Amino acid sequence: MRILAAVLLITWGAHAESISFIKDVMPVLNKAGCTSGPCHGGAKGKNGFKLSLRGYDPEFDYRAIVHEVAGRRVNRTEPAQSLLLLKPTNQLGHGGGLRLEASGRYHEIVLNWIRAGAPYGDPVGGMVTKLDVEPAELFTDEVGATQALKVVAHYADGSRREVTREAQYSSNLPEIANVNDDGVIKTLRRGEAPLLVRYEGKLAVINVTTVRKDAVDWKPVPEWNYIDRHVNAKLQRLKTPPSELAGDAEFLRRVSFDLIGLPPTPAEVRAFLADRTDTRKKRAALVEKLMAREEFVNHWTVKWSDLLQVNRAKLGDKGVWAFREWIQESLATNKPYDRMVRELITARGSTFKNPPANFFRFTGEPKLAMETTTQLFLGVRMVCAQCHDHPFEQWTQNQYFNLSAFFGAMALKGGEDSDEQVLYDKREEAEILHPKDGRVMPAKFLYEAGKVGISETDPRDSLAEWLTSKQNPLFAKSMSNRLWSYFFGRGIIEPVDDIRASNPPSNAALLDALTADFLAQNYDLRHMIRTIVNSRTYQLSYRANSWNAEDETNFSHALPRRLSAEQLFDAVHIATGSRPKFPQVPDGSLAQDIPDPSILRGSFLDVFGRPERQTSCECERRSDMSLVQALNLLNGATIADAIADPDGGIARLLLRGAKDRELVEELYFAALGRAPDSQELDQALTYIGKGASRGERAQDLLWALLNSNAFLFNR
Repeated sequence: MRILAAVLLITWGAHAESISFIKDVMPVLNKAGCTSGPCHGGAKGKNGFKLSLRGYDPEFDYRAIVHEVAGRRVNRTEPAQSLLLLKPTNQLGHGGGLRLEASGRYHEIVLNWIRAGAPYGDPVGGMVTKLDVEPAELFTDEVGATQALKVVAHYADGSRREVTREAQYSSNLPEIANVNDDGVIKTLRRGEAPLLVRYEGKLAVINVTTVRKDAVDWKPVPEWNYIDRHVNAKLQRLKTPPSELAGDAEFLRRVSFDLIGLPPTPAEVRAFLADRTDTRKKRAALVEKLMAREEFVNHWTVKWSDLLQVNRAKLGDKGVWAFREWIQESLATNKPYDRMVRELITARGSTFKNPPANFFRFTGEPKLAMETTTQLFLGVRMVCAQCHDHPFEQWTQNQYFNLSAFFGAMALKGGEDSDEQVLYDKREEAEILHPKDGRVMPAKFLYEAGKVGISETDPRDSLAEWLTSKQNPLFAKSMSNRLWSYFFGRGIIEPVDDIRASNPPSNAALLDALTADFLAQNYDLRHMIRTIVNSRTYQLSYRANSWNAEDETNFSHALPRRLSAEQLFDAVHIATGSRPKFPQVPDGSLAQDIPDPSILRGSFLDVFGRPERQTSCECERRSDMSLVQALNLLNGATIADAIADPDGGIARLLLRGAKDRELVEELYFAALGRAPDSQELDQALTYIGKGASRGERAQDLLWALLNSNAFLFNR
């Protein structure tokens, strides 16, 4: 194709130097939407005419327009009669409607290009290397403010060109600020919105921030560690004071659910509230106490089991328990994160004797193994690059298959025992072929990260070394971001497994600081967890003030999070004093001890979003609310049976002769982790004392508490 372009340049002389397909026409087609997915850029094109998606492959598009008989759209003899002009101007029938004005600027560009002989241009020098956008940021206190952008493209041949009209614009949060096709920004309400500017495969991000007009009386906020410093710096700039510190009962319930997956018992609540030690010190001591408990390991085992797809549908009974025990042991011994990942990526042998090998029973096919590895451990979604270069991100189709080649030799075969598999490296048919031309794709890293070589005999070992290198910019960052999301309900980059230039962090300095700390502590997961929950930011109240009520991205107050399926199930039984019984697990087990989703399938746990563990995406675990869930809470068997359990908490309180006040207070402590306020106490005492059916009325009160937002949400 480069030879063809050179011939064209020689043939058309001076005209070819002044106008070209790559610099002039391709941007017009992209701006007009001809290369979009719903139009000719779709997988099958439209009406027999196909272009690359968003123009990621200009050489392909040039051939389709100029040379291919089936799709040729250029008439050199009568340029004005070219289909490339007649169709988008609606002079001939066009399913895509009007795309070019017959006498407009874009029509003239395409017409002049055809008159010049339809030159392709310099395939190297004509490529855009970067974009400059002015202004680089819009920071204003005016809702309804407008700002015109100026976009300049830099080319590989050293030239520059203003491309404001040809660039494409979009807003990640159009309800806060939008941008029109001409590059004019308009702020719509207070908040932050990243705007994306795209042009010929390059992307720039412009942050638009609208703050309040009235001055805020910013007062210095205590900072307990570096997290608070970075969060407060951003909040001060946004004129958004944080909420007050959460009370002791609120903090105790929140951190208990977050660290061990369970609510505190009434005795634990009373003891913590009675402790008159300095607030910060006693909370730090509580964190250490919770992290030393067995339930801490069990709770985090659930999270890792979700990510690593611990599911007997693929692993079998013995494989599930073996893999889960490896996860538990890794967490119990605080195995460094990089070591855990290396053991997974380099696993070989029996899935029973070497449990990390189970990771590849769900991802045994090279492409799926690569996609899962990058999404889980780098936060990068490579799936789009399987079919084409990403139009606006750096990942290419070649890179997709280069990275898949690390897993090309991987294969599974049956073992000695039932359901056992053996992961081994095959010697033949280990090559990964490019789907376009069938060429063998060598193993290559996505990007440079230290001086890591690639071993031909052990490519997965090389991949693991590169992946976990401290020079890898995404490995530590993606896990830091993921850990943060577990405590705040959202990542600094959200979704957590979609790190890309067009999805910037809400607080880049904070994420960089977390990443640096994770690296400095040699991938110590417990250190990161401890650092996050000991920050004052984590311990802020969920109650917003008049300044931060609209904030959902800058961590100025806690965001209530619905309890997970396992947390909710266990909290119901702890609050009611009823012990659940599960098949295939020891007596006394909790929902968080269940090894995989095959147990109690279709039950309360599945209704409330327990994942099937078919993917490594955090999105598989649902935290939404639905009518089915509401009905289960109102009259479902799980809650009804637990409340009415003849051996449950209410029955025990009545048998020991608890007075009405003690009964009410105990139910509040058990369900909500706090005492009732004076109004709640009066209402509850009045209701329980109305009639002779004291036990039934106590059950009614507990049922009401278990259906309250205060119970259903971790806040």
